[in-house]
Amino acid sequence: MRANYGYADGSGEYYLTIDTERCDGCGDCVPVCPAAVFAVEPDDYDEPKAVVRTEVRRRLAEVCPGRSACERRNAVMCHSACPRQAIEHTW
Repeated sequence: MRANYGYADGSGEYYLTIDTERCDGCGDCVPVCPAAVFAVEPDDYDEPKAVVRTEVRRRLAEVCPGRSACERRNAVMCHSACPRQAIEHTW
């Protein structure tokens, strides 16, 4: 299953997707995110999974610079930290 977080507005589509079948809840994405977007929480089956924190879901584009910008600024980011490649951005 894929969990989609975000929104579309007049400036574009801002969705962060976590593939919950790939995510093992390791939490490696949490400390490397400069915007503190991620948390690890139990899913419906009490398995740990990465999620986008509730407080930032409606303002992802303001908080997260997106994959390309984050890659240019940081040596390690959520995509490179995730050993199972479970995270995707639309921007």
